[in-house]
Amino acid sequence: MDGAGRFYNAEGAAGEIPESLLGKTVWEGNPIVKDLLRQAGALLAEENINHSYPHCWRCHNPTIFRATEQWFIGMERNDLRERTLLAIKKVKWMPAWGDDRMSNMIATRPDWCISRQRVWGVPITVFYCEACQEPLTDRKVLDGVVKLFAEHTADIWYSRSAAELIGPDHLCSRCGGSEFRKESDILDVWFESGSSHLAVLTPENELPWPSNCYLEGGDQYRGWFHSSLLIGVALKGEAPYRECATAGWLLDGEGRAMSKSLGNGIEPEDIIKKSGADVLRLWVASVDFIEDVRMSETILARLTEAYRKFRNTFKWTLGNLDGYDPVADALSTEDMLELDQWILVRAENLVAKCRAWYDEFAFHKVYRAIYDFAATDLSSLYFEVAKDRLYTAGRRSKARRSAQTALYRITYALVRLLAPILAFTTEEVWGQIRKPAGSPGSVHLARLPEVEELAAGITREQRARLENWEKLLPLREQVLKSLESARQEKFIGSALEARVRLKVDGDLFPLLSEYRHELPGLFIVSQVLLEHGPFDVTVEKSDAEKCERCWKHLPDVGQDPDYPTICLACKQAVQEWT
Repeated sequence: MDGAGRFYNAEGAAGEIPESLLGKTVWEGNPIVKDLLRQAGALLAEENINHSYPHCWRCHNPTIFRATEQWFIGMERNDLRERTLLAIKKVKWMPAWGDDRMSNMIATRPDWCISRQRVWGVPITVFYCEACQEPLTDRKVLDGVVKLFAEHTADIWYSRSAAELIGPDHLCSRCGGSEFRKESDILDVWFESGSSHLAVLTPENELPWPSNCYLEGGDQYRGWFHSSLLIGVALKGEAPYRECATAGWLLDGEGRAMSKSLGNGIEPEDIIKKSGADVLRLWVASVDFIEDVRMSETILARLTEAYRKFRNTFKWTLGNLDGYDPVADALSTEDMLELDQWILVRAENLVAKCRAWYDEFAFHKVYRAIYDFAATDLSSLYFEVAKDRLYTAGRRSKARRSAQTALYRITYALVRLLAPILAFTTEEVWGQIRKPAGSPGSVHLARLPEVEELAAGITREQRARLENWEKLLPLREQVLKSLESARQEKFIGSALEARVRLKVDGDLFPLLSEYRHELPGLFIVSQVLLEHGPFDVTVEKSDAEKCERCWKHLPDVGQDPDYPTICLACKQAVQEWT
């Protein structure tokens, strides 16, 4: 059969093909062969059988196998197989099973067939003597063809004759013939893609070889990962990548692979138009990309809410940093209030964990940790407790400057920590926050935050005291539940209308006595009365006057006749502001 899959009489064959079969495809020839056998009395039986048969994945038509000459890269030549197996061990595979998977493939694979019979593609640059079929492998001739490719692209192989490509006065090294023909086979496309690192990682592109990381789907262990590895080892002695990360497949909400034929795909452009690019990036970061992952409108809606949490967090911190100069107004870490030190230590731990997860490409862990920090540590706790100081304390007071110092450090760290995920939002924040001198114009040119920049300066003794807050916070949760019950029963409106009577015993009593003045702010109430006894939380309605500035119900409201409607703390703050 010829290259088009049609019968012909090959030179040197033992017999000739019947005239009725010449030029016919195998599918056209099947009934003709049966008729010939029947006419010759050689057909013993005839039956139709349904069975699996190789088909083209694109057009779904059946295919046939045809023996033809091919070009191979020998796996045993120059110890290519053994050198490749050694190179695999130097690569960091994500997930770790990638090492075994690639090693097993290389250990058992046959020689690499790099030729394909197509009428398009990158040609295999070989010439053959028309007289004796000897391949022409003169390096000077082939280098000349490479130069022509660089100038005119590979299309010149098809537009010029063999004589024009080779040049004059060249003879066959075997028989002395002067007529040559071009190879008609093309390179395997995996050989092309596997060579991409040689074209991209060059001094001209200011990119070093090898690459830091290759990222693709699990099918590329047979494809791009594989071919790139073999070509890298063959030509440079090493893998063309230091790390290799495997991505899973995208599924719809019901767990089916997204495809055009099913019509269940979600176009990235549609998500960007509706929700913005950062929501799409946030979804990518929220899933373990190594596994098959689901996407649906419901999932995207949840991520939109998460995005709002991040954006509102930055909005709140930037609003409360208005007018704050991180050089002139910052407090030293050891002089800050304990709660502000505590949140900086929490942020310090967050940065340490996230930097390690970034190194592991565990973006979903980075997303989850920062989201929990923003939603729980900041919004539900620290912002709620600190906003009284930020809103009502004197502008230059230690209480307010301490909180602002903590907010600035956290915001400056978070904007860089989130930059790889929320590319556009963090760039917006970067344009609003006051940065240290010499900072780059874009957050994407800034380095990730260092662990030491958040809570450095807190002494060992102070860090030991901060452990007290880990005992106070569970107590806060119980008090908040009692306050919520009182609100539900319409006993109080705002929590600031409440006076909490708290009974404790054991080790808690001396601890709470020490932090007695911190408790109203921690519980966000006007007063806390501490008593010794079995644990009990009682919510009472305060009978004190309401300060019209801080809204707390305090016994000292109106004590200064010049400020009859506010408390003494607010009086001091007002005097400072004015």
